[in-house]
Amino acid sequence: MQTKNGKSTMMILGVAFVWFSTHFGGGFASGAQIYSYFVQYGYWCLLMPVLAMLYNAVFFAYSLHFARKHEVYDYRSYNNAFYGKFAPIFSNLFELLYLCVMCIAPAVAFATGGATLSELTGLPYLLCTLLIGVVIFIISIFGTDLVRRVAWIVSICIIAGLLVVYLPNIFTQLPEISRSLQAMQDADTSFSAALYSAFLYGTFQLCNIAVFVQHAKSFDSPKDAVKSMGVGFVINALMMVMVVVGLITIYTNPEAATQSVPTLFMVQNGIGAQFMLPLISVLILLGAVSTAVNMVAAMVKRLCSYQRPQKSSTAENTTAARSFLNRPIGKFRVTGKEILAALICCLIDFSVAQFGLLTLIQKAYSFLAYLAIPVIVIPYIIHAIVTRLDTKSFEQKKLS
Repeated sequence: MQTKNGKSTMMILGVAFVWFSTHFGGGFASGAQIYSYFVQYGYWCLLMPVLAMLYNAVFFAYSLHFARKHEVYDYRSYNNAFYGKFAPIFSNLFELLYLCVMCIAPAVAFATGGATLSELTGLPYLLCTLLIGVVIFIISIFGTDLVRRVAWIVSICIIAGLLVVYLPNIFTQLPEISRSLQAMQDADTSFSAALYSAFLYGTFQLCNIAVFVQHAKSFDSPKDAVKSMGVGFVINALMMVMVVVGLITIYTNPEAATQSVPTLFMVQNGIGAQFMLPLISVLILLGAVSTAVNMVAAMVKRLCSYQRPQKSSTAENTTAARSFLNRPIGKFRVTGKEILAALICCLIDFSVAQFGLLTLIQKAYSFLAYLAIPVIVIPYIIHAIVTRLDTKSFEQKKLS
């Protein structure tokens, strides 16, 4: 019994960290997301990350609870079950939303890596995103298995790196934080604007439901979903508040609002820059590359999934002309078709990344949030009301 309980606890913690590692990538480590959606709205930035993560926790817990209860673990089956008779509309709308996510999120990773590299080397942003793109393309073709195996190591390194960089800057610059908070209080900051920005931040994060539902299968019961997302809420909220407090140290600097990588700017104006700048730069690049590789690899899988033909003379004759693209390359189990798909994805992401990191984070992510409101937010609220938080017999006959 203890072994079972221990395993259940590990699964609860494991899924909580899936949320954490999905949320905290290179884009987050750069500080651009936190500064754009929270810090620039004044002293409300200390509260809004907590509300945004609570908002996410409720929706994620509800979706994982539903997935485990109804045993639907891929997002298409989950959407068909969740939306019921409206699935032909909303499942397909979700597909479109997901395609937008798969284009924008890797582009943000390209932009994060490019902006960081440009800041460190002084090379043009265009060249830096091209170099990052080449690395991502190569790894997404030949190194996805390695990336998956070391993903948890990268996540731990990013967490440790954030702690090493932010905590000393926070504790040694308490007077500057106090001055910044006073400046925030004196400024004309709107609670409604800060709340709306936090809502947008939390809403574009809801697109990750497509990634999370597969992990509901590991729970012993649907109730574990609530426990897991409760733990995830605490972890995510604490880390976000820590980053907010760290970035407050540069709030009074007039150049802070225009920085593509605020974390680097904070380190340059803080303590231990000689040691911390290379450290956080490597971690940002690792987070950006690993995030982009996972996204590109997922899109390649979607584009190249096909049913292998049966071995027969007729099938062999009809597919002979197309065998070149579907042939494994060398010792790697990768086809020419997959290479072409990865190249197309990387070229699209590279092109989108040229809008710039701040534009993508402030505009493109908000665009995803607006798309998610009618596809996720409103339907989920209606579903919760109609089914009384899925405690009713779900009236499956009426909804499906």
